[in-house]
This record gives sequence, C-alpha cells and structure tokens, in this order.
Amino acid sequence: MNPTSAATPLRIVSIGGGTGLATLLRGLKRYARTTHGGIEVTAVVTVTDDGGSSGRLRRDFDVLPPGDIRNCMVALSQDETLLARLFNYRFSSGRGLKGHSFGNLFLTAMTHLTGDFPQAVKLSAEVLAVAGRIYPSTGANVTLEATLADGTVISGESRIGRSKKRIAEVRLEPRRVRPVKETLQAIAAADLITLGPGSLFTSIIPNLLVDGIPKAIAQSSASKVYFANLMTQPGETLGFSVSDHVEMLLKHSGRCGKSLIDTCVVNSGQLGSGAIRRYRAQSAQPVLVDSEKLDSLGIRVLSQDLVLKAGRGEQSKIRHDSSAIGAVAVELAQEHRWKSKRLKP
Repeated sequence: MNPTSAATPLRIVSIGGGTGLATLLRGLKRYARTTHGGIEVTAVVTVTDDGGSSGRLRRDFDVLPPGDIRNCMVALSQDETLLARLFNYRFSSGRGLKGHSFGNLFLTAMTHLTGDFPQAVKLSAEVLAVAGRIYPSTGANVTLEATLADGTVISGESRIGRSKKRIAEVRLEPRRVRPVKETLQAIAAADLITLGPGSLFTSIIPNLLVDGIPKAIAQSSASKVYFANLMTQPGETLGFSVSDHVEMLLKHSGRCGKSLIDTCVVNSGQLGSGAIRRYRAQSAQPVLVDSEKLDSLGIRVLSQDLVLKAGRGEQSKIRHDSSAIGAVAVELAQEHRWKSKRLKP
C-alpha cells in the first residue's frame, strides 16, 4: 500500500502523552517528510505532568509542564539534528539546573515571552522545523486527581503513576477546562484519530477529560483507533486486558464513549522471555488480548507484529517499534480515505 498515493495529504491526529505518543510520532514522521502528498500530523498532548523537571518548572514559574510537548517536538524533528539533540540535553550538574532539559527551559522562557503556552509551543516547533503540529489538549493549568479502588483520593500525576492500588477513575482539577480550538479543528478534519500507546490513566485519559474533546472525536467522520499497550503497568493497569483499557477510555468519555473507538490495534509479535521475567518481577505482564470481548463492544481487532526487536543480547525493555505502528496508522488512514471516496455520491 502506498501511503502517499492520495491527492491531498492524509490527516492524522494522535492523542496521548509520554514516550508512547512520541514513539508513534517518530514512526509517522517519515511519511510527513515526503513530497508527494504524504500526511499531516497533529499531536494532542496531555499537560498534567507534575514530576521531574516539568514539575519543578510548573511550581517555580507557573507554566504548563513542557516535558511531554518537548518529547513530541524532538520525535517530529529531523533525525540527529543538533537542535533536536540540544532540546533533549539534560543538565547533570549546576545549582538549580541539575535535572532540567534544555528544551523544557526553552519552552518555559518562550511561554514568558509570549504570555501564552500554546503559542510558545507553536513558535518552538517552528524553531525545530517539526514535521507536524503540536497542541496541548488545554491551555489551562490542571491537576490530575484519582480515586483508587479502596476509595482513597490522591492528587498529582506523579503520585497516581506510582500508586500500587487499582485506579477506579481520574479527573481534572478544575473539573471543566477548555480545549485548544486548533485541536478541535484538527479532529474534525482528520482521516484518522489515534489514542495510545501510553499510560492509560496518566497519558491518554487526561486528554479525554478536557471539555469538548470526546464530543469532537465522536462527531468526527475519521477512523478512530486505539493502539493497545504491550505490557500492564504496576498499580495503574495491573491485571488489565485490552478490553479493560478500552472500557476505561469509554467510561471517562461519558456519553460520547460509544463513538470513541472503532478499531483496536494489538500486538501479535513475540515478546522476549527474559524481558517478560524482569517485568513480572515488578508485577507487570503482557496485556491479554481478549478479542471476543472487544468484538462484543463493536470494535474491530487488528493484530500486527508491533514489538521493537532487540539487537545483540536481549532487550531489557519491551517497546513498540515506531516504524511498525507508524505504518499501521498510515494504512488505516489510507483505508478510511478510500472508503470515504467510495461512499461519496
């Protein structure tokens, strides 16, 4: 299948955060760089991070967390450029600087210069000449809260991610915040909308808690795809199957949930036994693909080998192959474009 055969670029909107979203964007980048149509990539990124460098900058400068945005910029920038490496450079010493990445500091400075975080993101992306557009899901300064299965309420993405107890639900504080308008426009015009891969409660769902985003996805004519995680996460998704992930996504999207996902992309590739043993020692395991349950939810299951293959020796971490998931996303966008053309009178 030729992903660049369409007369106009395929429009892909990818929603998430953390390393999962950056992995997908890295896979999509090579199609966006083509000169014969290619694709238009829009990344919608969560802004609830309160740990590490991002958390310190939030507290010290009252800005939105720049870390996930920076990761997306680097993922969509030209490979191995000096600027991309500079944005990822992390200071290993220096009073007040240790632990900060240059890109986080750059985005913070740009926010103060422009007075607007989304505008700072746009201008910073231009500096890196990224192959796409990147928007925070909201321009509001929000905090993620969670209610655990035992009724305990905890606040802050970093605390939620470290919790060893099952999560019942998450929400934003303040509860109602506006989306960035360009995000809604991109969703409305998309051929494909992707959710994941990435941490369910701290990278994907926070975007769906922003007013208007679930409704925009539901109303979009795009193909809507969830890229399932390869492994569960201790505490956050302990014992979750793929359908458990999906049901949580639908639950947190309210009335729009039934129209949120039409295809689930799952892994059929083999995972390294040594890596699995290391994950199980930390109470993580491969995510069970329960296709029958997904089928009962009206969701098509697409199985592909999505695992990043190890080089010499066995890979210590189990990760998605950016090229594999990028190719699947483009093929699904192309499939949707062809179907849409056939349905036109």
